[in-house]
Amino acid sequence: MTEFSQLDAHDGRILAELQQDARISMAELGRRVHLSQPAVTERVRKLEASGVIRGYGVRLDYARLGYGIRAIIRVGRAEYARVVRLIEETPEVLNAYNVTGEDSWVLEIAVIDVSHLDAVVTGFCLLAETSTCIVLNAPREHAQVLPARRDSIKPPIRKVTGH
Repeated sequence: MTEFSQLDAHDGRILAELQQDARISMAELGRRVHLSQPAVTERVRKLEASGVIRGYGVRLDYARLGYGIRAIIRVGRAEYARVVRLIEETPEVLNAYNVTGEDSWVLEIAVIDVSHLDAVVTGFCLLAETSTCIVLNAPREHAQVLPARRDSIKPPIRKVTGH
């Protein structure tokens, strides 16, 4: 596995470009990051082999596919294996996160309408207490991620008190 500290500026630019357009040709990618096509191809291959790049995919417009509602379901404590099994059996689940805190799971789902939402939520209600929020809009999705750097972390804001 490649450590993020081993990634250089070229790797960061390659990752940025691929996150913008994963279908870009290696020749065009090389031009954009100022490397030859063979050099950029080798770097992409290494990023894939190391697991930094885990795959390529498409971003879908769920509404255009007939899914009028996206929602977040918070699922309380329940038997882990039962929740995982239900997630795997529920194609409406887009993303599932096992989390810390009051809830055990946070699920993102896409459904056709309110009755479809009710049917999906009911399945999870049978396992644990749930809380559901409908997504109204998503001003930020699929944000670009670059290699982590400690020097880019902003210091916390110091609170000014009257003392």
